[in-house]
Amino acid sequence: MKRILFVDDERNILDGVRRLLYTQRRRWDMHFVLSGEEALAACDIKPFDVIISDMRMPGMDGATLLGHIRDRFPQTARLILSGYSEVALATRAAPVAYRVLAKPCDGIELQTAIDRILTLQDIFGTPELRSIIGSIGELPSLSSTYNDLSHAMRDHNTSIQDVARILEKDIAMTAKVLQLVNSGFFGLAQAATSLHSAVSFLGMETIKNLALTTDTFTIYTPEPCIPPTFCEDMQHNARRTALIAAALPFGPKADPRTREIAVIACLLHDIGTLVLATKMPEQFAAVLALMRARNCTQADAELQLLGATHAEIGAYLLGLWGINSLTVEAVAHHHQPTRIHHIGLDASAAVYLADLLADQLELNPEDHEGNLLSEIDREALTTLDLLAQYPALRARAAEALR
Repeated sequence: MKRILFVDDERNILDGVRRLLYTQRRRWDMHFVLSGEEALAACDIKPFDVIISDMRMPGMDGATLLGHIRDRFPQTARLILSGYSEVALATRAAPVAYRVLAKPCDGIELQTAIDRILTLQDIFGTPELRSIIGSIGELPSLSSTYNDLSHAMRDHNTSIQDVARILEKDIAMTAKVLQLVNSGFFGLAQAATSLHSAVSFLGMETIKNLALTTDTFTIYTPEPCIPPTFCEDMQHNARRTALIAAALPFGPKADPRTREIAVIACLLHDIGTLVLATKMPEQFAAVLALMRARNCTQADAELQLLGATHAEIGAYLLGLWGINSLTVEAVAHHHQPTRIHHIGLDASAAVYLADLLADQLELNPEDHEGNLLSEIDREALTTLDLLAQYPALRARAAEALR
């Protein structure tokens, strides 16, 4: 049975949550405590799968509590419940809480949030992976991107579009801004699925606070065992893939948000690789060595050595962060698109296709007809009903990258 811990200094709030989730008592082992100190003591006795804490409490507040939980019990998923919408609180919560839910929170919303995290843990989260993901407060950004953003924030002529263009060059910044804007602090009726809309909603002052006065963005420093240009190469590939996705023909009947979701998913599709390189550098170096020794793909090497690929790791993290479920799905399956059913060129198929086209244009620049495609990719394109269109799609991708 899954163990859930609720923390709030107001007993009537806890009693209300108990009533809201009464029907789940046979599915979840729920515990309720009145302070951060009590919460840590309860975790010491037996860890929990999920902890949901109030933000403002006397003594140890929610952000401080979840910081301790992250460090001592990284397998536990962390959520904040708050009735306040101050930007300062949001930026304090961002490094320690996967999700922020606004008070008052109805039973369906709360149950859905918990269920989603538990499902992600069951699908992707081995104990080892849960500990790795759980220890993440923030992911590092390129120093050049951070410097560009800091400079832009000091320029009064900087526009929302300028900021979005800087952020989209960096996987970690893109993910963190989307996590923050889709949190309950800002009461968004619909999840933001583009960087422009996310930056527009947050506003320049919030972005400036993130860039200049908080630890939300940190600078990437490569470990000695990781190639020095690794992060720059990965960011470059993400940007190329997103440009291709933006140019794909989704068709007149496609949901208008499909292209936005595909572009964001392309920017984030290798975020699991960033997790491995920064949080498990020795193991990731072994993955790179196995790729060279056996001439195999990164995903195959990861599966052999780690039991999971960067696609599943990235999807797990983004899902915990509350990123749009279609984006999470696209990231999870971008190497194996036929694991799920597709209707036409949806966002998930588009990310696989854009990633494939970006690789092929770089590795086989003269193979206009796709003769050098692997048998696995030919089978996937056939299943997606895209093989006959490949030459035209490749030409469109090449034009997008010019």
